[in-house]
Amino acid sequence: MRVVIVTESFPPDVNGVAHCALQTARHLAARGHAPVVVAPAPAPGHQPDSCAPCPVVHVPSLPLPGYPQVRVALPSRRLAATLVEHRADVVHLASPFVLGVRGMAAAARLGIPAVAVYQTDLAGYARTYMGAGEAAAWRRIRSVHGAADLTLAPSSAALRDLETHGVPRVELWPRGVDTERFRPDRRDEALRRELAPNGELIVGYVGRLAPEKQVELLAGVCGLEGVRVVIVGDGPSRPGLEQALPGAVLLGRRTGDDLARLFASFDVFAHTGPFETFCQTVQEAMASGLPVVAPATGGPLDLVAHGHTGLLVPPCDATAVRDAVRSLAADPGLRAAFGAAGRVTVEGRTWAAVGDRLIGHYTKVLTGRRTAVAA
Repeated sequence: MRVVIVTESFPPDVNGVAHCALQTARHLAARGHAPVVVAPAPAPGHQPDSCAPCPVVHVPSLPLPGYPQVRVALPSRRLAATLVEHRADVVHLASPFVLGVRGMAAAARLGIPAVAVYQTDLAGYARTYMGAGEAAAWRRIRSVHGAADLTLAPSSAALRDLETHGVPRVELWPRGVDTERFRPDRRDEALRRELAPNGELIVGYVGRLAPEKQVELLAGVCGLEGVRVVIVGDGPSRPGLEQALPGAVLLGRRTGDDLARLFASFDVFAHTGPFETFCQTVQEAMASGLPVVAPATGGPLDLVAHGHTGLLVPPCDATAVRDAVRSLAADPGLRAAFGAAGRVTVEGRTWAAVGDRLIGHYTKVLTGRRTAVAA
């Protein structure tokens, strides 16, 4: 199968869309298919990912105003040319927003089936950054995803949102997790002593530091006696968080085995963002054997079994986050039980298993197209 993956982000970017696109390309190549990636060019001075499993076509891009870590693709003939030159059987649109919309239009002109992967809560972002615009965001989502042969939602909450707002032909496709990289035995006592020299309980957050993540909700956790908050990630909110989270350790961006070692060295993982369509870092924390505290909304509803693998709290409630962490800090046995149960829960959610499900979705779309043509 010849697949063109059109993605709004790709390594060296570090985010959920980039990671999922990379894992998809890797799995397709490993199964003997022929993927090609089309993505915005990285910022000047940032080298493209040398470990990409297939050709990567970069289109010109500019930084998003006010959020330079995000690159926005400019119009380019390279996209349509790649679909033609690669003789694509299917176009995979990863979180279509700008480049993906052009990919959808090009696929339609060329008569190529398109599978759109919903991954970013644009409506939630509109509320966060503009205080309004949610209805306009859903109109755009309907327009983009309504043109696809199939839309894949990462969680049951996202699937319900899409269907409620009139997006047709939606099915569930969750995300995988690298259970070989993220595992409990990577726990590093020397690293723990460095992060918490007085033996504090370490509460970790991993993710983008941006307004929609609401990391400032951890301020109350910073005030708990015997607790050290460790923040991994970067973004426009970092300067403000350095002030809002007294005593927290902000490590910046970490990746690969270094990130896995940090995950395993935490005692509790706390996620605060209320707009997660999936929340990959929760899965990575569970694979690392950690109890999870997360908001009871969006993707975490599928991932965290309240009272079994972690604690779900009301969204945007700093007091609830603090109290959940406090209860786990006071009960080492409960932390261990939640962490062990979390690891068992995710052991079957490998990228290979999830990737095979994706290939099944492609096959279904291609079969439907052939049947329609024959009729």
